[in-house]
Amino acid sequence: MTSERGGDPKEGGAKPPFPEQRQDLPGSEAAMDPRPDYGETSYQGSGKLEGKAALITGGDSGIGRAVALAYAREGADVAISYLSEEEDAAETARVVEAAGRRCLRLPGDIQDERHCRSLVERTMGEFGRLDVLVNNAAYQTTHENVDDLPTEEIERAFRTNIIAMFHLSKAAMAVMKPGSAIINTASIQAYHPSPMLLHYASTKGAIVAFTKALGQQAPERGIRVNAVAPGPVWTPLIPATMPPDNVKTFGQQTPMKRPAQPAELAPVYVFLASPDSSYVTAMVYGVTGGMVME
Repeated sequence: MTSERGGDPKEGGAKPPFPEQRQDLPGSEAAMDPRPDYGETSYQGSGKLEGKAALITGGDSGIGRAVALAYAREGADVAISYLSEEEDAAETARVVEAAGRRCLRLPGDIQDERHCRSLVERTMGEFGRLDVLVNNAAYQTTHENVDDLPTEEIERAFRTNIIAMFHLSKAAMAVMKPGSAIINTASIQAYHPSPMLLHYASTKGAIVAFTKALGQQAPERGIRVNAVAPGPVWTPLIPATMPPDNVKTFGQQTPMKRPAQPAELAPVYVFLASPDSSYVTAMVYGVTGGMVME
């Protein structure tokens, strides 16, 4: 384990080559080398989400942690959903609470529809409101050939990455008030799919379609639905799912020659959650390091 962060985004962030490393799923941010920068020393809030409450899936680490920190510093209470990564979740809770906001930790598997409904119910029970849902949790594995891709991994990817989005969004929209927002995490993989991420890329394509369709329905209730499509981002999914050689050069294929740090994604999620985006729905915002979405 190392305490070194992944570089200040303002200075370009950490660039490959990275040390070869391998973790077991779901991965741990605390064990990454270098540690990702989630904005603890750099993100400054300005009250854009004052008095609001947010539910973030995959909120224990990576993009989810960076968004949780940013939302807290913008004035929101935050509930974080995660599978079982208690050490990472405790770190997220620490920085949320250090910002003076409440953090509700909600472990469990979003493959279960009942658990998805309970996440919304418990958030409402704790905070009395739900203004922002961030559908961010994801599952991926890598395989060179479709013949090697187990059925259970295909089904788990779809249940975690897209079917849970239906369950969570339905439950959230039933309690959200006008002015609320749903933000989904898509991916550059929806536009430039990697053969070794066949099932993951397929779910991300589905998320883009889901966002564009629900984003046209939801305004009838005063709710906006948008998505963020990251390029390569330095998160625990990378050492937990990719071969060590791929980890070593991760992000090098972008025009910026490096992966994003989670802190570089958070401002877009803040924008889409705040009144600043009051006339934005059914859109997908790319944060890709120059990789073109088409």
